Amino acid sequence: MTLDQLKDLKARLAELRRYLDVDRRKLELEEKEQQTLNPDFWTDGNKAEIIMKEIKTHKRWLSGYNTTQSAVDDLDVLLEFVDAAEATEEELESKYQECLLLVDDLEFHSTLNRPEDELSCLLEINAGAGGTEACDWAEMLYRMYQMWADRNGYKRSEVNFQAGDVAGVKNIEMEISGDYAYGMLKGENGVHRLVRVSPYNAQGKRMTSFASVFVHPLVDNRIQVEVNPADLEWDTFRSSGAGGQHVNKTESAVRVRHLPSGIVVECQQERSQHQNREKALQMLKSRLYEKELEKQFAEKQKLESTKTKNEWGSQIRSYVLDDRRVKDHRSGYQTGNTDAVLNGQIDEFLKAFLMAKTVGGVEEDDQ
Repeated sequence: MTLDQLKDLKARLAELRRYLDVDRRKLELEEKEQQTLNPDFWTDGNKAEIIMKEIKTHKRWLSGYNTTQSAVDDLDVLLEFVDAAEATEEELESKYQECLLLVDDLEFHSTLNRPEDELSCLLEINAGAGGTEACDWAEMLYRMYQMWADRNGYKRSEVNFQAGDVAGVKNIEMEISGDYAYGMLKGENGVHRLVRVSPYNAQGKRMTSFASVFVHPLVDNRIQVEVNPADLEWDTFRSSGAGGQHVNKTESAVRVRHLPSGIVVECQQERSQHQNREKALQMLKSRLYEKELEKQFAEKQKLESTKTKNEWGSQIRSYVLDDRRVKDHRSGYQTGNTDAVLNGQIDEFLKAFLMAKTVGGVEEDDQ
């Protein structure tokens, strides 16, 4: 580690302190914790839950900053020990690398700064051009996101499922529950391209398939979305799960259409119609909230604007299995460890996209 590197590290941490407004957060945390001591705090359950979530958010940011600041302070002390020949250059370099990782991680998480970033999400996968091969690819992506969710401690549940005619899935919707699920995955919106020797082709030809991924924020009680019951049209139908004993024989699945916007959502996640109606209403509110976000921010990569054609030339990422290469065409990040990626190790892709977008936008790379 050089003195210039230490100076740069401290400058980055100082910028993070300013950006995170650490002093203001400390005051707000104290104020909100004081509110929880009021005997009437839980009288309004919804308001109390919102405050508790705000406390949790402030604590998370402050803990991340304090841990990083403490590590950099220790680095300063260790540098003095090295100068006094009481510690080695190797120990100093090791501590510097630790601090570097902490600052990198804090900078990355600071990109998740919109209110909706903290929410859970609904992840939708649709098979595109490619028939059975595309349906199989959609199921591979589904497995990838399942493993990512499990690896990162998120809860997940299947909301809707439409099986492929021969193999795989035509469409799947999965709820991923937990803090910052939407913020982490919002960059996955778009078309994902697979190139491989197809197990469904008798000649063993190299085939290209496509599947689209859409990630929607799932609103909770922190965000109020008003829906007039008179604007809703409800239908019921039998669920069409993956098959076997899990297929519901009664009309417990529901479909709701929001007449003013034309938005339609379905839910067959729960076993009772009442529970599915509640979940469908939450999903509808999420779509309406998403629609309002698009109107407010009007960003180039914002949600619906990323829903491009599910075929050649529109992909955000390519997975070329024969060449052992996965490449994101927006951030330029790539890896040769295709097995790890398909087993849910996609954090570096998520980070590369969000950091590139924060620094100055992302552009389509060569295919």
